[in-house]
Amino acid sequence: MSNKNNDIQALRHSAAHLLAHAVSELYPMTLLTIGPATEDGFFYDMLPEKNFKEDDLPLISARMQEIVQKNYPLEHKQISKEEARKIFANNRFKLELIDQIPGDTVGLATQGDFYDLCRGGHIASTGMLKYVKLQAISGSYWRANKDGQALQRISGVAFFTQEDLNAYEQRQRELNLYDHRRLGKQLDLFSFHDEGVGFPFFHPKGKRVINVLTAYMRKLQQENNYQEISTPTMLSDELWRRSGHYEFYHDKMYFSVIDDKNYAIKPMNCPGSILIYQTRPRSYRELPLKLAEYGHCHRHELSGVLHGLMRVRAFTQDDAHIYCTSEQLEHEIGTIIKMVFKMLSKFDLHDISFAISTRPEKYMGSQALWQTATQALTDALVASHAKYTIKEGEGAFYGPKIEVVIQDSMGRNWQCGTIQVDFFQPENFDLSYVTNQGSKQRPVIIHQAIFGSLERFFAIILEHYKGNLPYWLAPVQIKILTVTDGQKPFAIELYNDLKARGVRVEIDETSDPLSGQIKSAQLEKIPWMLVVGKKEAEARTVTIRYLDGKQEPAISLENLHKKIQEQAL
Repeated sequence: MSNKNNDIQALRHSAAHLLAHAVSELYPMTLLTIGPATEDGFFYDMLPEKNFKEDDLPLISARMQEIVQKNYPLEHKQISKEEARKIFANNRFKLELIDQIPGDTVGLATQGDFYDLCRGGHIASTGMLKYVKLQAISGSYWRANKDGQALQRISGVAFFTQEDLNAYEQRQRELNLYDHRRLGKQLDLFSFHDEGVGFPFFHPKGKRVINVLTAYMRKLQQENNYQEISTPTMLSDELWRRSGHYEFYHDKMYFSVIDDKNYAIKPMNCPGSILIYQTRPRSYRELPLKLAEYGHCHRHELSGVLHGLMRVRAFTQDDAHIYCTSEQLEHEIGTIIKMVFKMLSKFDLHDISFAISTRPEKYMGSQALWQTATQALTDALVASHAKYTIKEGEGAFYGPKIEVVIQDSMGRNWQCGTIQVDFFQPENFDLSYVTNQGSKQRPVIIHQAIFGSLERFFAIILEHYKGNLPYWLAPVQIKILTVTDGQKPFAIELYNDLKARGVRVEIDETSDPLSGQIKSAQLEKIPWMLVVGKKEAEARTVTIRYLDGKQEPAISLENLHKKIQEQAL
């Protein structure tokens, strides 16, 4: 971590102490727990005598500024655990922390007459905390355990300068303006309902976008010799026990009983694909065998972490499982990486990085096999001229993986696709293929999901484009606007022609003036408007008005068709 990052982390950690100091003066019966720095700010979890309300934040902020003005020096020292237990005798949370800190001493931070248990890392004095702003009150749990003590969390942001704080607030306003949940409602794309918490409802326009995403990925897969399959949504729980998912995902799985037999709704697609591979003996001549599936998966996420389409309880993965030999690994991984670059560039995403997660302490398979797989991942990335980092020991027990990270138009990083090498399931399900010598050999499975989940990727690109989806992806690509009703016959003819060519087209049926029709189409973020007035109808031409306001007048139908063809998927 750079010195600059260390400095800002120290500032934000000190801001958490400032918050706790103010709360302890205003509400002395509050029990303090922990208050770390975060990526943008800080929070402090507390157990108040009476729950805080949003109306309390201005009062707490004012007291924080009073402490800033006093410019208390921030000091830190080590004290014995015995002394610490006396200081925090009335705070069971601090006593629990003291007992779990290794060694005979603990850190104590002080500013004025306020003290707190702390490992250190502060700025010089409270006077440096001028640009701190409280943001929200939310619920939390002690040690993030939902079965533990319910607490309240006050969070905020902290910066060294007013300019940095202003820039952050401007960015937050932009993020809120282009939040995919807000855009989804504005553009009539999807909704959520209490009758199915965490399960998205896609409206006609939203489903069109999902269909285009799927069509584009199918096109990529067909170009690279994938075969599409479909497997059941519900399968015997015995299968999930064998695959290992029951042990690791049990708390996130949904179960049912049919004819006295236990079933589980699939949280992922792998076992179904494996059952298809097992249906008959396989030859080396069939490998690599690439089985793609757009599987609808269900996972029981806690209600507190649900977030629009970003975190849902039902989602569709653009999943694929490649059954190959260890010698084919590097080539197949390289092919997937090329697909990743091609797909992301289609969405104007060009800042792409990768991370390789390597062998953890507990793993299956031989070290030699792990080395082969990890080297294949590395060599494929190098050959693709991709920038990557290594996450030592962060691979799954069954194999190393690549994570794909993208940066959107607002500078945020998202982890999307994954490329996972799997030694476990071929062994677990006794998979094999017949070699050219006639012997049996285990295949290796590559799990790939380039979008990751269609729902989450939809949310990311909706925010990335700020709702202005490109022509090829937009749910309505063209809207036909008429100056008067006299042009309606030509508009209907044009509509029928474009619809027959596969264009997603609508006619404005309102009696609004042209300016009102344009405004409506702009609010709907429709990429192209075809304006038809008396002159256009007589000449059988159109004026194309783009979403950004640019216009192209007197476009013949032949040239219009050419322009549309250029924009095709």
